[in-house]
Amino acid sequence: MPERRTVALVTLGCARNEVDSEELAGRLAADGWELVEDASDADVAVVNTCGFVEAAKKDSVDALLEANDLKDHGRTQAVVAVGCMAERYGKELADALPEADGVLGFDDYADISTRLQTILNGGSVEAHTPRDRRKLLPLSPVERQQAAAEVALPGHGTVETPQNVPSDLPDGVAPASGPRAPLRRRLDTSPVASVKLASGCDRRCSFCAIPSFRGSFVSRRPSDVLGETRWLAEQGVKEVMLVSENNTSYGKDLGDIRLLETLLPELAAVDGIERVRVSYLQPAEMRPGLIDVLTSTEKVVPYFDLSFQHSAPDVLRAMRRFGDTDRFLDLLETIRSKAPTAGARSNFIVGFPGETEADFAELERFVTHARLDAIGVFGYSDEDGTEAAGYEHKLDQELVDERLAHLSRLAEELTSQRAEERLGETLEVLIESVDSVEEDGGVIGRAAHQAPETDGQVIVTADAEGLRELVPGRMVRAKVVDTEGVDLVAECLFEEAGR
Repeated sequence: MPERRTVALVTLGCARNEVDSEELAGRLAADGWELVEDASDADVAVVNTCGFVEAAKKDSVDALLEANDLKDHGRTQAVVAVGCMAERYGKELADALPEADGVLGFDDYADISTRLQTILNGGSVEAHTPRDRRKLLPLSPVERQQAAAEVALPGHGTVETPQNVPSDLPDGVAPASGPRAPLRRRLDTSPVASVKLASGCDRRCSFCAIPSFRGSFVSRRPSDVLGETRWLAEQGVKEVMLVSENNTSYGKDLGDIRLLETLLPELAAVDGIERVRVSYLQPAEMRPGLIDVLTSTEKVVPYFDLSFQHSAPDVLRAMRRFGDTDRFLDLLETIRSKAPTAGARSNFIVGFPGETEADFAELERFVTHARLDAIGVFGYSDEDGTEAAGYEHKLDQELVDERLAHLSRLAEELTSQRAEERLGETLEVLIESVDSVEEDGGVIGRAAHQAPETDGQVIVTADAEGLRELVPGRMVRAKVVDTEGVDLVAECLFEEAGR
């Protein structure tokens, strides 16, 4: 009988990392590893790191150190770093953090089982040398699809279907249906799951290092996205969220920049799927046809996660981006003319090099008039290898912090006001959690304008009998009766749901 091998995956960062972790979980489960939730119960703790900004990198290091502490009083024998920070820094991270028994890059994912077994047996796996992954593929998007088969793309699979995959895969593991379709094992029972639409990015924003370690933009084939969505529906998933570094570019390397408009109705038609959500949209790439599909297709929610970053023209140009306050407001007006209750969110960077008082005031003007449902605000900081790190006219950190605090307070006030505008609305709410039933007489769900973890939630109330019927995965209609900051309180309308 084979020896029991246990592994836990600790995931930090964005929804794209969550998909990558489930691919790793699928590969490991297919090779006989037993997946456990608690790192203290695992022979190997695999930390899927985030390397986006300084705060995220610190969280990743803290998670690795915390996992390393388990070696003294848990089952854990080895701690391994994977993910963006491991890919971005490689040997540098391994040298700086000897507590990690291995630092594995994306090229190691296809053989993750062998790598972990080597480390568990006391051997060593050389940390990779980071490289600019944009240079691994042709410059022309239309030439990439064939070449991409030779490049590791987390969430896509690799050149070949993983070797030594048994024909009778363990329960809950998605089969690799083709050379670009990964094995996948769900790591939770949530009725919501992300599906990777593409990887990498061709934009060259001066503040962002992601393209250098995630590579150039590569779309997954529609058949792979559909196949994975069907499998997720069989696992009980009710909502899929399409993720990538830039969903508005989907299909350009497949010869059809409008491919997303075609794919969305097909995903919405998958049996068992109640809601399809698209994240990570670039304002400069929004087109009328995509807005029409997002605002008029049944089961595709009118949700717009728009990456504005700023609205002052001079700052946007320094960021290597496009647009201005009035153009962005016009875009939002166009969306709301087609779907008045559409959800909209964005992130903003304050204190960018050269940002003047007038620029900051322009950003305030935009945020004040945009009526966004959720707003993320970040203070600028230099990122290794980015163009902006070499810019002159850096702002004093005290001023950056001051502007960050000011805009954060304004954002909190404005998003609370936006929530209050929804009083009286009737929402379609997907129930996600019943943990709070006994505490406040309600269960937790999300409406169409709320993405997982980032945009607030809906507390659905009902009588005692009704609460027992509100199980995770159920979609109900509910009327908004109160707000708690960005969160909504809504009464379940059982009579309309056919109770």
